[in-house]
Amino acid sequence: MAKSFTRLFFSLSILAIAFLAVSTARYTPRPNSRFLSQAFDVPGNYTYVCDASRFAALGLDMKDFVYCDSSLPYDVRVKDLVDRITLEEKARNVIDVASGVPRIGLPPYKWWSEALHGVANVGSATFFDEVVPGATSFPNVILSAASFNQSLWKTLGQVVSTEARAMYNLGHAGLTFWSPNINVARDPRWGRILETPGEDPLTVGVYGVNYVRGLQDIEGTENTTDLNSRPLKIASSCKHFAAYDLDQWFNVDRRHFDAKVSEQDMTETFLRPFEMCVKEGDTSSVMCSFNNINGIPPCADPRFLKGVIREQWNLHGYIVSDCWAIDTIVQDQKFLDVTSEEGVALSMKAGLDLECGHYYNDSLATAVREGRVSEHDVDKSLSYLYVVLMRVGFFDGIPSLASLGKKDICNDEHIELAREAARQGIVLLKNDNETLPLKPVKKLALVGPHANATVAMIGNYAGIPCHYVSPLDAFSELGDVTYEVGCADVKCHNDTHVYKAAEAAKNADATIILVGTDLSIEAEERDREDLLLPGYQTEMVNQVTDLSTGPVILVVMCGGPIDISFAKNNPKIAAILWAGFPGEQGGNAIADIVFGKYNPGGRSPITWYENGYVGMLPMTSMALRPIESLGYPGRTYKFFNGSTVYPFGYGLSYTNFSYSLTAPTRSVHISLTRLQQCRSMAYSSDSFQPECPAVLVDDLSCDESFEFEVAVKNVGRMDGSEVVMVYSSPPSGIVGTHIKQVIGFERVFVKVGNTEKVKFSMNVCKSLGLVDSSGYILLPSGSHTIMAGDNSTSVSFPFQVNYHN
Repeated sequence: MAKSFTRLFFSLSILAIAFLAVSTARYTPRPNSRFLSQAFDVPGNYTYVCDASRFAALGLDMKDFVYCDSSLPYDVRVKDLVDRITLEEKARNVIDVASGVPRIGLPPYKWWSEALHGVANVGSATFFDEVVPGATSFPNVILSAASFNQSLWKTLGQVVSTEARAMYNLGHAGLTFWSPNINVARDPRWGRILETPGEDPLTVGVYGVNYVRGLQDIEGTENTTDLNSRPLKIASSCKHFAAYDLDQWFNVDRRHFDAKVSEQDMTETFLRPFEMCVKEGDTSSVMCSFNNINGIPPCADPRFLKGVIREQWNLHGYIVSDCWAIDTIVQDQKFLDVTSEEGVALSMKAGLDLECGHYYNDSLATAVREGRVSEHDVDKSLSYLYVVLMRVGFFDGIPSLASLGKKDICNDEHIELAREAARQGIVLLKNDNETLPLKPVKKLALVGPHANATVAMIGNYAGIPCHYVSPLDAFSELGDVTYEVGCADVKCHNDTHVYKAAEAAKNADATIILVGTDLSIEAEERDREDLLLPGYQTEMVNQVTDLSTGPVILVVMCGGPIDISFAKNNPKIAAILWAGFPGEQGGNAIADIVFGKYNPGGRSPITWYENGYVGMLPMTSMALRPIESLGYPGRTYKFFNGSTVYPFGYGLSYTNFSYSLTAPTRSVHISLTRLQQCRSMAYSSDSFQPECPAVLVDDLSCDESFEFEVAVKNVGRMDGSEVVMVYSSPPSGIVGTHIKQVIGFERVFVKVGNTEKVKFSMNVCKSLGLVDSSGYILLPSGSHTIMAGDNSTSVSFPFQVNYHN
């Protein structure tokens, strides 16, 4: 092996010796435990397993172990490795803190690392200290998603994986990162919306594909013919499969909740991002969730794990449980009243390769001996796991990544990207009389619980950032700032600090009020009960605004939507910005937009409902479509047609754009053979029903596409970016379908007076297909409407699908 490889420190601890000496030792989960290195079995600085000198230090000859022969295919090497391991040893290596097998040179490995929006200190493998004091903390996903910039999403993944790989080389992280979260934000109360790309299934899927590609792809190897041998920069995991979007709502929690989901909603909404992540992103892992789906735990459901993920979608990797999911199945849900041995057998046979927890360690060997599960099933799971570790370089190293180190973490380029990502995502919700960009002022009042935000800006699944720049830090660099907290924290229990905040506004030329939530309000295991600003925040905003003598700008930091109708309708609040949780550079990004250094172009990836919406239906109702018999409204922009504070896709700019359409394809004619049958669809009684209403997508070649070009002209006074959102609406009269759905989007930068052309090529089946009540995907005939743009800036055209024999 190349001598230039940096070697990690492997030192066999007394604790590890004791653990390995007792085959029945119980693994106690430690969700935030920190370890000195990724693997420690001999003194020396080793970064990969198959180093001859490392084997020599163990008293072994590497030539005796076929699994270290890099000239052989991975499957051959892995078979040799698995064949050498005893049943008890196998059970200790299908958990997140795998013990390794020292007698054959296999070191321990910690599978759990996180990289949701930067390398996090969550999990067993990653830690920060004086060697690596921090990593770049980018905006939480919901804000990055608001950029609707696919190249940005991939770039974020690339930079995060660079820092992750550098930390691995320094002994501070693993190589397997359980990110991203691609659950669709079905309900605005969900506490984890900040982690997700929003409410639209396609957008969530496109984000997942790009971020995963950024995390995993090594340049030049993206299109490797054998995807099971494709090298990986790091290994990602798309989570949480599936229909998971409730954590703790009143007395309902995720470990006991049974999500009653129709086949229609499952196919159309909850599965689509995961299918894209596996088939288009080529993720190396999928994580199954706690909640039951129609009475069955996903982590013990062979239909989904083996049938859908492994066989239909052809996953090239492993399936892992959410942490302590088997414990949930056995202890909390008491599914089928299974014992520990029965529970691990169900999960292993269903296709769960790796458990984050201890049940496999404790009970799997016994389950095999009792005949509840085959050792062959365990071997298959180990094979999936070790192939991924070979692809990611744990066994052989990857020379092109060996030089990554401290210089590649928290460097200026990465910190600037954090600032740019936040700027691209921030959404301008209101701008009366072109108040923004704000002209220079002598005295600026900065008030509110987030005016000096630091930790709140990085949200959850975060690490230690390189350096916080709070709003107070950023604005203080630009002028004379008076700062008042307004509320002691976001819960704002009383009005103690309101008077001083109002006085500051009274004596200022302009006032910026920063409000919102933090992890004490919305987070994992913490759903909201309403959509209002917490505590006295609304009263604080109103009182400060009433006494202000200059323009008032409201900045809202939150993940899920907040009903800020009071501010939208208050003429004294001239402008409103939504900043999500903007990451370590959030203060700079907000200041850049307020003073016009950057023209906002973000679009909301969620619907901002009025607070009354959540009183109309329980969070436990999983249906996306309205349930008329119960008076429940629809969910998301696709099925809700009521009033909103701000709709999905909403966002203003400091400039204006006009659209024009160029030569769209307007129809497609599909010839049917006698083996292709027309399918019926439900139409309203007064609607025209075509002779052939629809055909099953699986029966079509789906080679047809339609193309069009949107010319975007900047007709304003400032350079800026525009997100061209493309929607389709189905033929009129079809019952129970969506109002409209996103079928594509592109972000384009246009200079003043210039025109940029954006070309779209859409697959007919993917863009116009509908899911019927039985879960079949159909392509309806008739006139579909294609619309590019939102609000007053939009163009549309009809697109006809015709079938004939």
